[in-house]
Amino acid sequence: MGIVKIDDDLHEEIRKASTVMVRSINAQAEYWMKIGMLAEANPTLSYSQIINEEMRKADINIGNLIDG
Repeated sequence: MGIVKIDDDLHEEIRKASTVMVRSINAQAEYWMKIGMLAEANPTLSYSQIINEEMRKADINIGNLIDG
């Protein structure tokens, strides 16, 4: 584990987003970093496509919740 230095304004935005998304500040920053890495690695995919692919990899079937 390491320390990442970020701008104070960005930290504040992460803090606000973490409250909305019910995540810790670190979890929110990690989430954004992971999505950013996936977006850079897959520039033709939309955010929704990236999320859907990650859900598929985790074997999450949202249809079970909707249909149930």
